[in-house]
Parts: sequence; C-alpha cells; structure tokens
Amino acid sequence: MRTRLRGLAVLVGAALLATACGGGGDEGTGGAGKGNGKGVEKSTLTVGTMPVADTAPFEIAQAKGLFEKEGLTVRTQTLSGGAESISRLKAGALDISFGNYVSFMLADTNKALDVRIVADAFQAAPGTHALLVGKDSPVKSLADLKGKRIGVNTKRNISALLVKAAAKEEGVELDDDKGFAEVDMPNMGTALKSGSVDAVQAVEPFVTQITSSGTGRVLRDLGQAPTAEFPIAGYATTAEFAEKNPKTVAAFQRALKAAQGMAEDRSLVEETLPSYTKITAPVAKKISLGTYPTELSEERLRRVADLMAEFGYVQGDVDVAGLLVSGG
Repeated sequence: MRTRLRGLAVLVGAALLATACGGGGDEGTGGAGKGNGKGVEKSTLTVGTMPVADTAPFEIAQAKGLFEKEGLTVRTQTLSGGAESISRLKAGALDISFGNYVSFMLADTNKALDVRIVADAFQAAPGTHALLVGKDSPVKSLADLKGKRIGVNTKRNISALLVKAAAKEEGVELDDDKGFAEVDMPNMGTALKSGSVDAVQAVEPFVTQITSSGTGRVLRDLGQAPTAEFPIAGYATTAEFAEKNPKTVAAFQRALKAAQGMAEDRSLVEETLPSYTKITAPVAKKISLGTYPTELSEERLRRVADLMAEFGYVQGDVDVAGLLVSGG
C-alpha cells in the first residue's frame, strides 16, 4: 500500500511540475515562457504594413526573430494607406497597424476610432519624400500646380499635408478636395506617365524608381524645410486592445525598438528592402533614408498636430500625450 501511494505521489508531482512549466500553452498564455519569460495575453498578432522604406525595421524584426523571442507570432496584411489602416483596426481585422500620424490623429480627434500609438516608425530626411512631375512637364514651381491635380496615396493625410506646407511657404494655397487625387504608391510612376495627374507626392523607394526610370523629376524635396525631420509614421492600435493586452503591446514594442536600433546600420536596411518591396539591390543603395526613432516623443509628434491645426485638418488641440502608450 505504501508503495502504491508513493508511486501516486510521484505521478502527481510530475504533473504539477509540468503544469508549472507552462506545458498547457494556449491563446490565453500566449507563449508564456518564451523570450524574456513574461507571458503575453495574445500570442498571434495581425499587423498592417506597407512596402515602403519606413517599415524596414519591422521586416528586420521579422527576419531576425525578434517578435518570436518576445513570444509573438506576427502575421501581416499589406495596406495601401492610412485610411485603410484605420478601417481595418476599427473592424478588428488588424491588432496593430503601421500608418501615418495624420490619419491616426484625425481618426482619434474625429472619434472615428479611439487610437493608441505604440511605436514610432520613421522620420523624414532630405530625399525621403518628394513632389514629382513628369520629366518633360512644363510645371516649374508649386505655383504652376494651382488648379492641377496632385497624386497622393490618401487625401487629407501626411502626403497632402507635406505638399500644402511647402506650397504655403511659396505663397500658394492648394485645395484638399480639388487639388489632390488618390493614387496607390506603387502606381504613382504610371499615373505620372499617363498624365492622369500632373504631379505626385512619393516616398522612397518610389522617388528613386520614378527619377531613375526617367519618368519624372523632383519639383520639391519635402524632406527639407519647413518639414525637415518631420515625424511621418508609426504603429497604432485601439485603446481597447491596448488596455486588454498590455503585455502583448509591450512585447511588440520591445521587439520593434530593438529593430529600429538595428536600422541605424544602413547596409542592413539596404539588404532588407528587396525582400519586401519591388526595389532591386542596386537601387536600394541609392535611395534616401530617414531615421528610425527608438522612442515615442510627445514633443516631436506635437509638430504633426500643430501643422494639422494650421491647415484646418483638426479643430482645437490634439491630445498627443493621451494617444501615446509608453514603451514596454
């Protein structure tokens, strides 16, 4: 009898040990015990992204297994612009999404979505954002674009705001509704060549692709004053998701922060770009790159809110501090 009881005790102890070590593993524990040992509420994330230079650190994090080390499996959906990121977050199709700050702040201020920004992504530099016209276009200045159509990936977003800021500096006022037309980033060269628009606001790698192919020329570098070092884009989620999944968000933040730091090595970014964009390795060496901040900054993002207010995109103050989720 004692032998049977002793054997039973050993079996119960082994079972308890297995349970304590996290042998069950379900969506609730979300990969507890992986990476730094801190469990996450949700182990599988769907993240919206775009095939632009801004998202190189995200791709680096995927390739280097940085999300996996934090107990996360990250699936992606490719987006066409900021408006799509908002609609998919609202529908619950995305957990976190890359997007431009104007779209995020507009959605929150207009109460279309209770937004929380969880990570910075990209800050402009000379050459990263440009207004281009056809190679043989008669347009010589922003004043010549008055009454014409400028292609942007989404109206009333960061693209239009950068163009309007540059135009105002030259004494030109552009109409948000009549002066802009929506064109997907990969199709901007085609739109310029066909004449369906008179100019496009493009980002890298499309700026280099358009100029290198002879399709267009730069009319104005938007990575210079008055929008030099301008905060362009970040990653956001909903307030509800952030509140219910704080450990998951913190894990995402840690992985991305590490990758943003790695992106200071230009050669790594150049190596990564052809893996998720149509840009070739030789072109990757030519493109202009901005910076990849590792920390969210209320002061830096306030520049976006102030410019939005200046052009009437929002009424009153944007609660920038209230939008930010501190790093994990």
